[in-house]
Amino acid sequence: MRAYQDYVQLAEKRGLKIGEIILAEQAEESEKPEAELRERMRLNLNVMREAVDSGLSGERKSHSGLIGGDAAKVQARWKSGESLTGERISGAIARALAVAEVNATMGKIVAAPTAGSCGVLPAVLLTVEEALNCSEDDLVTALFTTAGIGMVIADRANVSGAEGGCQAEIGSAAGMAAAAAVELAGGTPGQTSDAAAIALKSLLGLVCDPIAGLVEVPCVKRNATAATIALAAAEMALAGVESKVPLDEVIDAMNEIGKQMPCSLRETAQGGLAVTPTGRRIKADFL
Repeated sequence: MRAYQDYVQLAEKRGLKIGEIILAEQAEESEKPEAELRERMRLNLNVMREAVDSGLSGERKSHSGLIGGDAAKVQARWKSGESLTGERISGAIARALAVAEVNATMGKIVAAPTAGSCGVLPAVLLTVEEALNCSEDDLVTALFTTAGIGMVIADRANVSGAEGGCQAEIGSAAGMAAAAAVELAGGTPGQTSDAAAIALKSLLGLVCDPIAGLVEVPCVKRNATAATIALAAAEMALAGVESKVPLDEVIDAMNEIGKQMPCSLRETAQGGLAVTPTGRRIKADFL
């Protein structure tokens, strides 16, 4: 079973980033050159950028009519200088909504780790890039760090809302994004672990309750809130705040919580917000 702590120890021993350790491992396992894998990851980054731009245009509407245009609204307020939360948080919220809206309107996104949580990672990555003027090579390396965390979660638990609730999708995405933010900001391998653990802990127990079974409500807005949690977790870790429970143990706890969730709260649309009076009305109107 994979353990993120093993990657941390290896990175610290060799004086490398987690992303560099993951890239070398993947090159060895796939028997492909690192340059080829980096190029594939660069293409993923480009898809993320295109999804952000498309979503922020405000032109995309889902077939149900539930989703579309919210990213552009947040962007307009952000650009007006009236943001309550500041430029970076507002930017992350707008970008996360943008990518999730593209997904809800059948556009092209990168499932990271799933389609339902696709907005979190690009929102955080591109917000940190804007704040710190990161190079594209550094962004690509950070994506390998996120891939490493995703592999550990998939090995020790899962990233499926149907298996583990929304904590497994949005929580995993927030953890991956928090670690990437730390690495891009020059944090240590251990701090990437702390950031991911803090973010994931903040979303433990989150149920998966899509109204009418659509990955729209509450899924899209959860991408935005998870992006802000990821940034908060990264900020704490970079300041030296440690997670008292190691990341691997947090992942194990998430797995156990997911197993204890009733089926009605695991993407079946039979519980939670999906069965509120409004949720039932939307389902009746749409289906």
